[in-house]
Amino acid sequence: MEISHAEGVYIYDKQQKAYLDFVAGVSACSLGHRHPKVVDAIKQQLDKYMHVMVYGEYVQEPAVALTKLLAQVFPDSITTTYLTNSGTEAIEGALKLAKRYTGRSEIVSAKNAYHGNTMGAMSVMGYEARKRAYRPLIPDVRFIDFNNESHLDQITEKTAAVILETIQGGAGFIEPKNNYLQKVRLKCDAVGALLILDEIQPGIGRTGKMFGFENYFCIPDIIVLGKGLGGGLPIGAFSSSQEIMSVLMEHPKLGHITTFGGHPVIAAAALATLTEISNSTILNDVAKKEAIIRAELQHPLIQEIRGKGLMLALLLPSPALVNEVILKCQDAGLILFWLLFEPHAIRVTPPLTISDDELKKGCKIILDVLNAVAI
Repeated sequence: MEISHAEGVYIYDKQQKAYLDFVAGVSACSLGHRHPKVVDAIKQQLDKYMHVMVYGEYVQEPAVALTKLLAQVFPDSITTTYLTNSGTEAIEGALKLAKRYTGRSEIVSAKNAYHGNTMGAMSVMGYEARKRAYRPLIPDVRFIDFNNESHLDQITEKTAAVILETIQGGAGFIEPKNNYLQKVRLKCDAVGALLILDEIQPGIGRTGKMFGFENYFCIPDIIVLGKGLGGGLPIGAFSSSQEIMSVLMEHPKLGHITTFGGHPVIAAAALATLTEISNSTILNDVAKKEAIIRAELQHPLIQEIRGKGLMLALLLPSPALVNEVILKCQDAGLILFWLLFEPHAIRVTPPLTISDDELKKGCKIILDVLNAVAI
């Protein structure tokens, strides 16, 4: 598909065919495409300045305003944010921060975890098929089963940090169960390890809360953001307490360096996105929209709908059927997508701004295609 333009919840190809977007740039376009407030913020910032300087010598208002607003919407213990270029860079910064603060080297991650594709992020990826070609990777990484409480004994006083996705994304939108995150939190506290929660997908309203961990009553030591924060522009962030973040200030100075992190145009877009989600009814509407999807998508071939809010995965009987449904839905004007490690799943992550009628329209296309392939 060659893209002509995009607006709201639709993407248009060069033949001007409209496609209803049920993917939102893999959860990145929280407010849909070219949201007026985001576009206006970008244009206003363009008229002032773009990149001027790095490392903080020059105070740039958009980044300051964005990090102040993040501090307001975070739990009280999370006060300080380092802005990066992407989610995977934010993971790198979070891992460095945990090692630096604790003086330990071991990282505990989860099997089937996905945290990005740079070397550090790949080292904590729990999927060997995607990483074996790039070994050797960073040492001292241990993997446990997500939701398996018996594996928590592998978190010890040698552990610098446990890094988990609040909801496992590539594995098929798997939620924590039986207060699992709270139990991980308690284990980390007992051994002096930090808890890093990767909110790159579930964060910024996608689950109906500003942050996914709010659904599970667990506050991490370090939060990693990306995707939906940027309003369609590339961004990442890692955030923690002032006490923890301050270790990056000395020995060496500039413990994490990035030329374009906190870029004023991108920060302006992110600020507009976060402000709109914070000040509107968007968060309140997510649960209702999830209920519509679950009610509409009743079909014998849909074995399960995993996930929360507008971060949902449809489980079908076979990978071949998943491929067929995704491609035929695109032909019918609906964009769906795959998940990295779960070949039986179809991604459903529309913009948070999608209307009830648009959701029902997309669900009807899915049902029509399922009925056609079932014949």
